[in-house]
Amino acid sequence: MTPDQRLKWFLRVIGVSALLAFAAAIMPEKWMIEIAQELGIDPFPESPLTFYLARNLSLLYGFVGALLCILSEDLPRYRDLIGWAALGTIAFGLLQLVVDAMSGLPGWWTIGEGGSTLAGGLLLSWLERRARADSSVTGSDETLR
Repeated sequence: MTPDQRLKWFLRVIGVSALLAFAAAIMPEKWMIEIAQELGIDPFPESPLTFYLARNLSLLYGFVGALLCILSEDLPRYRDLIGWAALGTIAFGLLQLVVDAMSGLPGWWTIGEGGSTLAGGLLLSWLERRARADSSVTGSDETLR
């Protein structure tokens, strides 16, 4: 598997996974409350603002997933943007660790969310740099444009 293929595969897997967040945006409120209780986050504040924030965050994750799928379709065209997305994801993961810790969420949540985002950003950065280096050696970006 070439470095470009690995990068494309990674973007698509993460993108399609994030698309699943669209379902959470329309999830019944009762389900949100039950899931939070199952996860040990109790009590779940039942207010319009809480549901608004949960649904809008789900929409944001879904749209990020759609963007990653689009980026995976034309690596030469979007290579620079993918590099910036990797840096942004690393920063976002670090900030998630801080915000989650400040929010009083369980440690497993903080490490799971912020840690996985940080790890994903680092992996994306590594895959993008490998693909960029390979394309400069093989000249594949120039032949695809």
